[in-house]
Amino acid sequence: MRSSLYSLFIGFALFTTGWAMVSCSEEHEHTAPAIHDRDSVPVMTTYGVNTLISDSGVIKYRIVTEQLEINENRHPSRWTFNKGVLLTQFDLKKHVVGYIQCDTAVYYDKDRRWELRGRVRILTAQGLTFYSNELYWDERNHEMWSYSYSHLKTPDKELEGNWFRSDEQMTDYEIRQTKGWGIFSNDELMPAPNQDFTSIDITHIDNMKGSVVNQH
Repeated sequence: MRSSLYSLFIGFALFTTGWAMVSCSEEHEHTAPAIHDRDSVPVMTTYGVNTLISDSGVIKYRIVTEQLEINENRHPSRWTFNKGVLLTQFDLKKHVVGYIQCDTAVYYDKDRRWELRGRVRILTAQGLTFYSNELYWDERNHEMWSYSYSHLKTPDKELEGNWFRSDEQMTDYEIRQTKGWGIFSNDELMPAPNQDFTSIDITHIDNMKGSVVNQH
């Protein structure tokens, strides 16, 4: 996902550079002071983006957004998805196996860092679902994290907490300040004969990690 997205961003950047050079070469007889500060004006605004992303000739992702603004004048430079963004992942048969969706997003292209906000929803190919109101994604360090309420669900457990950190594939994750529940066997739930029963308190678990899935 990381390399494919980065390739898409480089393509957009090259297109933006060419568009800017053509615009600057045109002569205008009438000029006027800018209405807005130069720092606040995007280089390019694109509407109705619906792009397929391929890897080695195979379509793997689709990115859909109603509005994309690219601003290279601000520091740091950024791509802003004010109307939300949806990234879907396909398998070899072009079936959807995962997605990332949110209300707004900012991508800092030089730092290769994402800020996703507002109803952030993720479904991975391994069947994990994630929900939060904010999520940060560092592509360089391959990390995701959130300091807001987060809800995570796998086929065998559900967790929620106010601190979340994971690898970008969401196969090795950690949640703190949690409460959660899972599926247990009868042997785990029932005490042995003549053994004192100790209640299970899972409302103050400091952290919990998911299993690491080897990917080839």
